Amino acid sequence: MKIIIAGASDVGLHLAKLLSFESQNITLIDNVKQDLNYAETHLDIRTIQGDPSALSTLKKADAGDSDMMIAVTPSETTNLMCCLLSKQLGCKRTIARVTNIEFDKYKEDVDFNALGIDELISPEELAAKEIELLINESAFNNSYEFEGGALTMMGTTLQESAPFVGKSVKEAAAVFSEVHFMPIAIKRAGTQSTLIPRGDTVFEAGDQVYFTSSKSGMDSLYELIGYTKQEIENVMILGGGRIGNKTAEDLCGKGIRVKLVEVDKEKAIKLSENLPNTLVIHGDGRNADLLVEENIGGMDVFIAVTDDSETNIMSCLMAKSKNVPKIIALVENVDYFELTKSIGVDTLINKKLLTANSIFRYIRKGKVVDLAKLNNMDAELLEFVVSDQSKVLGKKIKDLDISRTATIGGVIRGNEGVIALGDFEIMAGDRVLMCCLPKSISRIERLFR
Repeated sequence: MKIIIAGASDVGLHLAKLLSFESQNITLIDNVKQDLNYAETHLDIRTIQGDPSALSTLKKADAGDSDMMIAVTPSETTNLMCCLLSKQLGCKRTIARVTNIEFDKYKEDVDFNALGIDELISPEELAAKEIELLINESAFNNSYEFEGGALTMMGTTLQESAPFVGKSVKEAAAVFSEVHFMPIAIKRAGTQSTLIPRGDTVFEAGDQVYFTSSKSGMDSLYELIGYTKQEIENVMILGGGRIGNKTAEDLCGKGIRVKLVEVDKEKAIKLSENLPNTLVIHGDGRNADLLVEENIGGMDVFIAVTDDSETNIMSCLMAKSKNVPKIIALVENVDYFELTKSIGVDTLINKKLLTANSIFRYIRKGKVVDLAKLNNMDAELLEFVVSDQSKVLGKKIKDLDISRTATIGGVIRGNEGVIALGDFEIMAGDRVLMCCLPKSISRIERLFR
């Protein structure tokens, strides 16, 4: 595909890296020459210095003959204008990053497609939704819902006490007569490689494991990892930016008691006015005495979403030392993920990865309608729609030509999620979840074309 990315900071550069590794035809545009330096010296892509919202720049990038424009500069005005002009020039699909979460509320009131903008993506909105999902399933440290929760992907780190540590996948499944969950990827402690599990794969303590589960399988999954689900009543949020604000608003709407700590006095005053059901505290979240005074040890969840990753990590370590059951940190540097997990902060969110998940489903070939990249793993979970031309149509899962570097995580038929086993026959209209290592993605895509 011929893809243009407008904006070479954070999200834009991250997308350029991912797409260049897949040999896509990428052009990266940015107004600041310095922001293009890394891409020019490390990535096999074309770079253009210029205003992404200027017609002259878009023509130079050949936007009219491109398959996709992804506008992810820090300025939502620039992104919207960039997409509008690119569409007028002939670009097939446009995606604009917006920072204002309010845009999502008015998609039905404003026809953005008529303006030339096919998709609006807010990294802050995605992060807030991810936090809410993680709180709802508090035993897990990464999550993603497919088709409104018909099937859910969940990631967790296995403790020594987990009942199925030392057992194979087949033995663990035999514990329950009704199978409603499926392990799809494993990363062993101390290793960098991702393993696609088979029936004889043995679970080990310290494994980072991703599962898919139907709604009816969540209770069994909690039992398998040795965790008793608890009601969330008290939450402390560090950071009153867009993510903290939206998260507090959503949680208070569910009747959860929320304390929000914000270091900026003016922002704290404004937050207290906008969030009448939230206790807003003006103070520095790096101050351990302040957190203790505000009863951090009595919280069910601690969420750190300031603009500073180091502050988020250190405050989460403080919360962990006070035995807070669930801690969530916003970490902007993906390179911190492995280090942060090794020191005990295992529930991390990253806006760049969340945004990449949302955008990648428009790039994949075949009938891909959704996609989730597995945090800290070299694997993707793709949702394919089975068409009348798909090679998998009418076949049983056990008869499919799938390599050991891919596995079926489940099938959504109608509105129901099914953990499908070998004798399950795939029908037209089914939505099939495939977990793949990078080297098997092209092969799997061909099955669903």
